[in-house]
Amino acid sequence: MATDPPPTTPTAAPAAAPEGATLALSLRDGYRFEVTFEPPGMPALLTDLGPPLGAHHGPNPERLLAAAVANCLAASLLFALRKFGHEPGTLRARATLHMVRNSQGRLRVGRIEVDLLLGVAAAALPRLDRALAQFEAFCSVTESVRAAFPVEVQVFDGDGQRVR
Repeated sequence: MATDPPPTTPTAAPAAAPEGATLALSLRDGYRFEVTFEPPGMPALLTDLGPPLGAHHGPNPERLLAAAVANCLAASLLFALRKFGHEPGTLRARATLHMVRNSQGRLRVGRIEVDLLLGVAAAALPRLDRALAQFEAFCSVTESVRAAFPVEVQVFDGDGQRVR
């Protein structure tokens, strides 16, 4: 009976996780903020609220949270696939944010749904099942926010077949 070869090391090891991160916000006008990140040289980001307060001149905080969850999941899946020597083709993610009102009538994030879309068929990734079984555990953002609300994750291969 043949056994799988041991997992390979990704070509570039992930950088050591920082103990924290520093960013700064500066009001530009209305409800639009410029966000700058450390280290210096990282591109700034403009955020804004939607009407009636803002003008949608940038993502709002809830959209940034959904983007952070989707990005972290996509990077975690990519890491897990590469650990087993697989390249997923063009990996894409789509996040849907669902807002709810709490008992005081205030808007809160109710849940986030994330679809991860591989660029190749599952058949081209013989150890896909092993990567799928572990990738979410690598995602610090998703695992952190799940304490507050559900994050639902689906993975589809390049043929559009749901594989998780």
